[in-house]
Amino acid sequence: MSMVEVKVPDIGDFKEVEVIELLVKPGDTVAVDQSLITVESDKASMEIPSSHAGVVKELRIKVGDKVSEGSMLLVLETQEAGAAASTPQVQAPAPAAAAPAPAPAPAVAPAVATAPAIMEIKVPDIGDFKEVEVIEVMVKPGDTIAAEQSLVTVESDKASMEIPSSHAGVVKELKVKVGDKVSEGSLLLMLETAGGGAPAAAAAPAPAPAAGGDSVSAAIDALAAKAAPAASASVPAPSAKPLPTAALEPAAPANAKAHASPSVRKFARELGVDLGRVKGSGPKGRILHEDIQGFVKSVMSGAAAAPAAKAAAGGKQGGGLDLLPWPSLDFSKFGSTETQVLSRIKKISGPNLHRNWVMIPHVTQFDEADVTELEEFRKDSNAALAKSGVKLTMLAFVIKASVAALKKLPTFNASLDEKGENIILKQYYHIGFAADTPNGLVVPVIKDVDKKGISQIAKEMTELSAQAREGKLKPADMQGASFTISSLGGIGGTAFTPIINAPEVAILGLSKTSFKPVWDGKQFVPRLMLPLSLSYDHRVIDGAMGARFTAYLAEVLSDMRKTLL
Repeated sequence: MSMVEVKVPDIGDFKEVEVIELLVKPGDTVAVDQSLITVESDKASMEIPSSHAGVVKELRIKVGDKVSEGSMLLVLETQEAGAAASTPQVQAPAPAAAAPAPAPAPAVAPAVATAPAIMEIKVPDIGDFKEVEVIEVMVKPGDTIAAEQSLVTVESDKASMEIPSSHAGVVKELKVKVGDKVSEGSLLLMLETAGGGAPAAAAAPAPAPAAGGDSVSAAIDALAAKAAPAASASVPAPSAKPLPTAALEPAAPANAKAHASPSVRKFARELGVDLGRVKGSGPKGRILHEDIQGFVKSVMSGAAAAPAAKAAAGGKQGGGLDLLPWPSLDFSKFGSTETQVLSRIKKISGPNLHRNWVMIPHVTQFDEADVTELEEFRKDSNAALAKSGVKLTMLAFVIKASVAALKKLPTFNASLDEKGENIILKQYYHIGFAADTPNGLVVPVIKDVDKKGISQIAKEMTELSAQAREGKLKPADMQGASFTISSLGGIGGTAFTPIINAPEVAILGLSKTSFKPVWDGKQFVPRLMLPLSLSYDHRVIDGAMGARFTAYLAEVLSDMRKTLL
């Protein structure tokens, strides 16, 4: 047995590259050429292999550290008796995947001395990699590019790398597409240069091969390039060191890691996006820049639901917050258990409720409405309507009264746009109401409530509730709500905090009515009080507006004649 210090081998011109993933831990048995860590520069990610076989005794680095050739990685206990003990310094690893090419010497067609010239931009020296697949084309005809700006991303079975341009100019014609195989000397595109002549000094070194097509990401240049493609690419701006995130830690199994190029991974890190939540639209499910942008837009608009499975996996949820893994216990050791499958409705609504709760800053305003006279009127009306089959409920009156409050305070009848910069005020009044069914809550919608009377509202409520219980609601019956009401009055409770149904900005909760002593100026008299719980989006509605809404709604419910004004 002997102890060997494993160090970073020769990795070409790459210095001070960041450790983004640890692939082994103390106690692991590793083989020669097995990958130990993943490091990343601004252009490539690569895995550092082991030069010896043995058992990991001690790690000397952690995620976020900067390493260069010769940096100590770990101490390995090997079976070698002589050679390893006498030469603790690790020899440079032999595998081709770990030896990046030095400065590339791209082959380009000779250019005219002064006038604009058309040049052939070819794949430079990329080491031993041959027939690597193009997985992303980063420019298009008409784009103005700078020297060393990335043109395409290629991938082997061990690395993904970006191929830079050796010249600045305007892309005239692409010669490759996603899925093509390229090698050193393959023609990438035709470039019109401004001054012809000598090629730019040495092009950027070819990115070092990253081991493992699942290595984690880097490069946001897409947004910056859209704003100023030439300027941003000509002088690579140093990016701020990203904070380590859960996506970069070796907690998830390898096959669960994101399939993305270094530039896309950097893009995601700088925006705080967990690639595990992004669905790739590229070949083999690869995540592209456009997928990141689309995901961010969907989060901003409230359209991206946090998958329920992410909680169990211990991933990020709701805007990139790091959550602890969901507890996994064998409950049977404490007593007998029974497992029931969640209903389809709960499986669908659960992730949406979680997204809404995490992404919307909820505030709930509590109030009470005196509905003593309204309840008497409701009972008298039901007696008169007995033969018609229509039964008025307190919820029907609240739905009608809510429209009066929405008209007085129209911000409650609105939605935020997808950028979160404007509110969309709606000129229609479609009210959703939570209906209890054997499979869970659903929210049918009564359209154009402002144009209907109480009896018509009650009739539609009865019909929609029956369809909900029978599972016969059509999608159109549950869409278009501008405001939602959740009533627990028939069950009990004094107050609760309803979760806003995005993209709405408020929801009203009703609890069970009860008689309370109310001071009328001379004495306490029994009054029937209806508890109101109004949750609202604090980005759109402030506390004063929330209080005004419940106060006015209570005023209308105490005297429904106000709805006629």
